[in-house]
Amino acid sequence: MSSDRLAELAAAGVAIWLDDLSRQRLSSGGLDKLRREQHVVGVTTNPTIFAKALSAAEDYAGQVKDLALRDAAVNEAMRTMMTYDVRWACDVMKPAADASKGVDGRVSIEVDPGLAADTARTVAEAKALWWLVDRDNLFIKIPATKEGLPAITATLAEGISVNVTLIFSLERYEAVMNAFFEGLEKAKENGHDLSKIGSVASFFVSRVDTEYDKRLDKIGTDEAKALKGKAAIANAKLAYKLYEQLFSSERWQSLANAGAQPQRPLWASTSTKNPEYRDVVYVEELVAPGTVNTMPEAVIHAFADHGEVRLDAITGGYDEAQQVMDRLAAVGIDYNDVVEVLEREGVEKFTVSGKEMIETVQKALDTAS
Repeated sequence: MSSDRLAELAAAGVAIWLDDLSRQRLSSGGLDKLRREQHVVGVTTNPTIFAKALSAAEDYAGQVKDLALRDAAVNEAMRTMMTYDVRWACDVMKPAADASKGVDGRVSIEVDPGLAADTARTVAEAKALWWLVDRDNLFIKIPATKEGLPAITATLAEGISVNVTLIFSLERYEAVMNAFFEGLEKAKENGHDLSKIGSVASFFVSRVDTEYDKRLDKIGTDEAKALKGKAAIANAKLAYKLYEQLFSSERWQSLANAGAQPQRPLWASTSTKNPEYRDVVYVEELVAPGTVNTMPEAVIHAFADHGEVRLDAITGGYDEAQQVMDRLAAVGIDYNDVVEVLEREGVEKFTVSGKEMIETVQKALDTAS
């Protein structure tokens, strides 16, 4: 019974991805079980997730000891352990990749968050990670900062599949899709098989509500309070509208004719931060064909238990979504300021997580040596 709702969600065109990875999840067979029983067809990870996995388990002890005996530098040790886990996860998800002809079954690994403002080093890091993991069903995560956009294009041009992360605004999302088109056009010029290059664009959801709700509470009027919990879904729906527009263009059609696969919208940050909101709201309200929803395991189980699939959840709500955004502007909230704050905070959080991960790895090496 528990899988039926998830099967229904998958049948509606939503790829269910797990937002978590650890050595314990791999060695116990837990990830494979989610793939077989809960329709999970992809995995995303990040420095925060890896640092938590490393500090909470003994599974890394043997590898840490070997790295310490070799006097491995902390960055080398970190990459070695992360790529080991991601390569293993790619192998676990290979049946999903094979079944979808490479569209799903993807596992994402993030470039060093500290490189978010450095285009050239981001591309170099992406190429190194792609080579180290050495699996066709890998995604390299690159943030959608202004400096990240040319890195996205350059990485795709090398034939490397990309998960674009940290997208909050409609304007930046449009720029991401154009960077994707340009990357594929260059990849084609470089002689790469476009059908082998995958991409998703990770549009963040719950953090938008967190920031808007904080500002609505500060305004404090009844009109403002009535808009709480509405911004994130409205923003995401308008993003999907934009996706439909750009992927029905002649520019995209020429790439599709050359074998290219669309860059799918991926709904990220889909666990509710406000306990007053329904725990699966960012899944239920964002059902549409050709999308990915990456969820913590708790959200996957919650949806399996009581989630509802409404087939027109996004495409039937464009006018209403625009009205919500207009009303938010009318009460005095500046959309551009909100998304700028979210992007800045997002990059800062990832940078802090990256530093914490290095500290966690260094501590593990020091303890083992």
